[in-house]
Amino acid sequence: MAKLPDYNNSVTDELGSLTAAGSLQLDRAQLSVAGHLDRVLSQLRSRVPAKKTSALGWLFAKKSKRSDQAIRGLYVHGSVGRGKTMLMDMFFAKAPVAAKRRCHFHEFMADVHGRIHAHRQKLKNGETKETDPVPPVAASIFAEAELLCFDEFSVTDIADAMILGRLFTELFRLGCILVTTSNVAPDNLYKDGLNRSLFLPFVELLKQYVDVVTLDSPTDYRMEKTASLPVYLSPLDGRSEAAMESAWHQITDGRKLEATEIPRKGRVIPVPCAVGRVARFSFSDLCEKPLGAADYLEIAKRFDIVFIERVPRLGLNKRNETKRFINLIDTFYDRTVRVFITAEAPAESLLVERHGTEGFEFDRTVSRLFEMRSRDYLALHQEKHKQI
Repeated sequence: MAKLPDYNNSVTDELGSLTAAGSLQLDRAQLSVAGHLDRVLSQLRSRVPAKKTSALGWLFAKKSKRSDQAIRGLYVHGSVGRGKTMLMDMFFAKAPVAAKRRCHFHEFMADVHGRIHAHRQKLKNGETKETDPVPPVAASIFAEAELLCFDEFSVTDIADAMILGRLFTELFRLGCILVTTSNVAPDNLYKDGLNRSLFLPFVELLKQYVDVVTLDSPTDYRMEKTASLPVYLSPLDGRSEAAMESAWHQITDGRKLEATEIPRKGRVIPVPCAVGRVARFSFSDLCEKPLGAADYLEIAKRFDIVFIERVPRLGLNKRNETKRFINLIDTFYDRTVRVFITAEAPAESLLVERHGTEGFEFDRTVSRLFEMRSRDYLALHQEKHKQI
């Protein structure tokens, strides 16, 4: 009986086993990054466990009890579709740490802002005398996860940019280990952002605590895998639903999906299903709710690929929904978001009644829906989003 591959030792071993089995192509750039991940794994396995009495004890200690065995994290950057997520999956599964957390960077920052808000409410209600929320927030995060693994480290929001330096000064001092993927090098984070000079100390802090490596694989595996997927499916029947499900599972690699929210000026935009930078909505979620172009722009900033299900035929009885759908496609097109759609009818037949400017505007929508299916658009999408 053939011996099953042993995936437990290292990321390098798992890549080698999958390559030998024909499940993956040999990729020396991925093997190089695997070696760096294995360095972190080896150090995690060989360190001496330290006693931790409480989060506050770690917070106010003059010197970290693990300073003599500090482990440098890892920042892996490269273009989309090169295998960063796959390598992170392997690493996180093997990391011998009970308190560890794997999430999308934007999800993490939404949690941070939520904790800061909760602390300020406690201060307002007299439940704490700590005026600075950052140290206790960092302590609470570290108490839950001494190993933080982020997908898609990307700073686009000034509120995130202004808090990161202080937050990670505390986290790194406590002994937090950061392993993250990104599409950009650290020096290009928050590029051209407002008040970027105030953000730059965080970049230098980051470099002190992580090794920066590039994944320069010559092959865009996501492009190869998804280029042939159908992106506009009609009518609304079992075949369209099955094709949509298949595309979703191929794009997300079967990763766990979660509902999330996008903060938006005192309210939130609900996202029913999200995996990394991929989201899934119904037409009702996006066009039957009081959303506008600015909301669609926030969605486009947060997600590179969006699935939209069950687009109905449109007419005078759905005038507001029609206007929102036009704005939605315009925004996604301008931001080169890739869309997968199931619809009641072909794009050119969706609008059943044409009146006034909406008819002309919908002609543009139809044209864009056709162009968004093209390989040229997909190539443009890949090129643009590797810069984000």
